[in-house]
Amino acid sequence: MDFSYSPRLADLKECAVDLARKIMVYEDECEAGNGLGPESRAALRQIVLASGLQAMNAPVAWGGAGLTWVEQVTVEEELGALTNGLWAAVWRPTAAALLASTPEQRERYLLPENRGERFGARAITEPEAGSDPRRIATVAERTLDGYRITGEKWFVTLGDLADHLLVLAIVRPDGAPTLFLVDKDTPGVRLAATPRYTHNFAYEHPHFAFDDVHVGHDAVLGEVGAGLDLVQATFFEERVLVAAHAVGAAERALRLASDWARERVQGGQPIIRHQLIQAMLADSATDIAVNRMLVYRVAWEIDRGGDPKTLNAMVAMAKVSATEAAGRVVDRAVQIFGGRGYMRDNPVERLYRDTRVDRIWMGTSEVQRLMIANEIDKRGLSGLLRFSTAPAETNAGPGEENERPGAENEGPGNGQAPGTRGPLVEGAVR
Repeated sequence: MDFSYSPRLADLKECAVDLARKIMVYEDECEAGNGLGPESRAALRQIVLASGLQAMNAPVAWGGAGLTWVEQVTVEEELGALTNGLWAAVWRPTAAALLASTPEQRERYLLPENRGERFGARAITEPEAGSDPRRIATVAERTLDGYRITGEKWFVTLGDLADHLLVLAIVRPDGAPTLFLVDKDTPGVRLAATPRYTHNFAYEHPHFAFDDVHVGHDAVLGEVGAGLDLVQATFFEERVLVAAHAVGAAERALRLASDWARERVQGGQPIIRHQLIQAMLADSATDIAVNRMLVYRVAWEIDRGGDPKTLNAMVAMAKVSATEAAGRVVDRAVQIFGGRGYMRDNPVERLYRDTRVDRIWMGTSEVQRLMIANEIDKRGLSGLLRFSTAPAETNAGPGEENERPGAENEGPGNGQAPGTRGPLVEGAVR
């Protein structure tokens, strides 16, 4: 059992560190303006393209980087150190689009998105439908030449940047939850509100209304009735990334706090020599080390393959553990800085606001715990607590037998997203 970075992973990590450093330059602008101007967004796009890390989850043949799950976690952890949600500047298509797009949809939406020419946003959550997708009220009435969509969607992250939306609606009269690709300039698509949130995010999370929006049959993503499966696959992917981001955010906060503790003198000595400060630093280092191991272990298990439901519960474990640990670490960092930690020009203050939402979106901590407990009830503890013993026949180990970024990966097959080895799995939506 080898826990060291392979040469490939070490190269990816160095590339990700360099990319994060270049994006970090935009943090102050983003904080001051609650977002970025057009010039900065254009500059960031070029920075990301130059890194070769755009569309990490898509195959190289489709314009992506084609990374495994362990490789993606290695990169995303470094991006998690960015404040103001600037990690979102490194775009990636949704798992649903990768899994289910037709060749025509791929040419129109997915390939341009992988190149950074178009962007999509998920429109799933509604005023009465968060963690319980059965309460979705947006409907798509069948017409002679397509569908007519009516409803409202909340918390559409990156909705300001996107030019098309992935809309979950119930097809009538079938009663079938289905995903639709809807161009944002389609008549009847209306920006309902752009709420202000605790964090100053690089992009917005607006609300949209759909007033008799007509789309053709070719707007259906996947099959009629398969919408929830595709949404759940996407949230599975996002939960892994949120967990990786949380580890990266926690480490940046701890590094800043420990540097400050060495510098700050109170009572005649640096505060790092005060036992109560030492305890906070020690607990934070432990939180980070433990959760880094958990997140990488889960990514490693996904790459190897396994029972989708067990993997789904493992991802839930990683998300709830890493995000709650990050909350503790960042809170301690603010405390170590004292009043300076409460100032918005201090990155730990911004991380304090940024990381709070990680316990809510992509499935709340409470929902994650239910998923874990359900796995224990139905299949026991072994799959969650013990390492796999037999490698999957078709999957390379983390960082092994893979070419460098840019290596060829096949398109989707057997319910797996191209460029990754993650299965289509079940799980509650946010």
